[in-house]
Amino acid sequence: MTPNQPLSRDALKAQARRLRKALEAEGNFVSHSEALELLAHQMGYRDWNTLSAAAGNRPDTPLAVGGRVSGHYLGQAFEADILSLTALAGGASGWRVTLDLDQAVDVVTFDSFSAFRRRISATIGRNGRSPAHTSDGRPHLELALR
Repeated sequence: MTPNQPLSRDALKAQARRLRKALEAEGNFVSHSEALELLAHQMGYRDWNTLSAAAGNRPDTPLAVGGRVSGHYLGQAFEADILSLTALAGGASGWRVTLDLDQAVDVVTFDSFSAFRRRISATIGRNGRSPAHTSDGRPHLELALR
């Protein structure tokens, strides 16, 4: 198994904190160091030190699983939670992202019928925009990156 490309150390530590809180909510109490070790194993690394070294001093990405984003999908404004995030080429060329929208958006522009979506997946570049465009040239997905 090839280990996943890690995020920055800060993002990994934040993810371990979320894991620890989730485990505690179920009655499983673990220390922060145990949560770091669990995270490393989940990501395919031998231990936290190996994962930390692989992360290096990489700067934070503006996106993380469990994070909140806003933007436009097919021209409609939305706010959403990030359900999954996969770095493409180590994050250098962007991400594959799955979003859970707070409110469903209508993906059809015809007045005669509607098709609402609440969960969307797309590939986006480092600028937060999808390479796929609508017929008027607007990206399918545009995230407001900070």
